[in-house]
Amino acid sequence: MLVLFDIDGTLLANASREHAQAIHEAIAEVHGVDVAALRRPGPEVAGRTDGEIARILLTRAGVGPGRIDALADAVRERACARYCELCPPDLTAARVPGIASVLEALSARDDRALALVTGNFEPVARLKLKRAGLGHFFAAGQGGFGSDAEDRAALPAVARRRAGGVSPRNAVVVGDTPRDIACARADGCRVIAVTSGPYGADALGGADAVAEDAEALTALLTDGF
Repeated sequence: MLVLFDIDGTLLANASREHAQAIHEAIAEVHGVDVAALRRPGPEVAGRTDGEIARILLTRAGVGPGRIDALADAVRERACARYCELCPPDLTAARVPGIASVLEALSARDDRALALVTGNFEPVARLKLKRAGLGHFFAAGQGGFGSDAEDRAALPAVARRRAGGVSPRNAVVVGDTPRDIACARADGCRVIAVTSGPYGADALGGADAVAEDAEALTALLTDGF
């Protein structure tokens, strides 16, 4: 079984400040838009890709879709470079409680493979997890990232293809938002929701199961799926 983990709210909590700053500064540099003067996106951005968040901000600033598309690569490249400069050297305190034990239990099994499905641009995702001491659980060349597609729903299929063409019925997405659930459903994958992010169990009812702590998540991923 291929287990596809989201990052923010699922593996890490409160590790997005520098990430957001990098995107905002990239937008300012590439487009000349002062994001600080805009109404910032609120909880509605949870579960979106970095590219989609940039598009929301730029659209609010009056930038047209053609220009957004034309400069999307430049925004991504600058955001990733800036995050490398801003990322704290140690993010271990941002780990969701118990998540390292979940990953250790899964990685010890021959019948489980781990990969990421995250809206983060890949260099951001890799560095964030490396600084949190979790990067070694997720092999290079695997996963689906916001740098692969702006549409979150496209990412599980990318990750399955990179894992050797795993079928949707043999993949499960683990995430903390309704958009994680939606992206899994769009690809025909199963999905476990966790309550370590901004949403409670009531808002995550579309998942196959909801885990409220690491012990429950381990049980589901080792015995229930």
